[in-house]
Order: sequence, then structure tokens, then C-alpha cells
Amino acid sequence: MAKKISFCALFSVLALAVSYLERLIPPLVAVPGIKLGLANIVVLAAVYLFGMRYALLINLTRIGLSALLFGDLSSLFYSLCGGLLSFAVICLLVSAKVFGPVGVSAAGGVAHNAGQLCAAWVFLSSGAVWGYFPVLLISGTVTGIITGIVAWFLTSRLEHILKTVDNLL
Repeated sequence: MAKKISFCALFSVLALAVSYLERLIPPLVAVPGIKLGLANIVVLAAVYLFGMRYALLINLTRIGLSALLFGDLSSLFYSLCGGLLSFAVICLLVSAKVFGPVGVSAAGGVAHNAGQLCAAWVFLSSGAVWGYFPVLLISGTVTGIITGIVAWFLTSRLEHILKTVDNLL
């Protein structure tokens, strides 16, 4: 158990570092709010490697620390809405064994964007934000596929490493 907690702490730091690095990347498109969601690679890998409970702690730690260090209360609100809805969809799909990591990640990317639109709807008190959903549906799917491929590759490599570590200890 201590080993799992240690790995989860490392994953939390990695997710925070990746989140910070993503902030340094200039926008890839002129549409505001579209990001790659690179920290989700770490969270998705954690779901498959450590289970949903530990992955949730990693996700919440990353969201909280990222808002504390690099954002504000509104960024915390948006991140929590997107991150928690995305995580719920990921957990449902992983439990149902409907899709592999790439499909799960794509659905999670769309859910993240939907969660953030819900936050904008509450924050701005305007249904007009839903006009932006088609753009975010496409971007969430594309970026979710990209992060899913990377997470699948990372998970497959880390599974081998973690088994080797278990055998050594």
C-alpha cells in the first residue's frame, strides 16, 4: 500500500508539472478554451494502473494545486466541473469495459468540455454558451484520442516497470 501511495504522489506531481507545461504552449488554434489536456494522460494511466479511487485523488490534487499555484477561484470552478464530469464518464466506461483507453479518453475529453460549458452556463447565466458545444465536441474528441493513445502507450510501458519493481521488492 505504501508503494502505491508513493507512486500516486509521483503521478500527482507529474500531472501538475504536465499541466503547468501545457500552460506554456501557445494556443494551437484561434478558438479560445481549446487545450490538449495533457494532464489527463497521467490521470487516465492512473485509472488503469492504480484504480479509480487513487486516480480520483491524483486528479483532485492536480486540479487543486494547479488552481492554487497558477489560477484563481474561477479556474478552480471550471476545472472541477470539467475534471469531475470527465472522470465520472471515464469511470463508467472503464467499469462497463465498453471501450479501450483511446475511446474512454475521447469520451472523457468531450465530457470535460461539456462540464466546463456547464460551469460557464452557471457562471455567465446564459444559455448562449451551448452554441460553442459543436466546436468543443470536435476538439474534445480529437484531443481525447491523442491523449488516449499516449496514455495507452504509457500504461503498457509502466505496467511492465511496476511488475519488475514488485519482483525486486
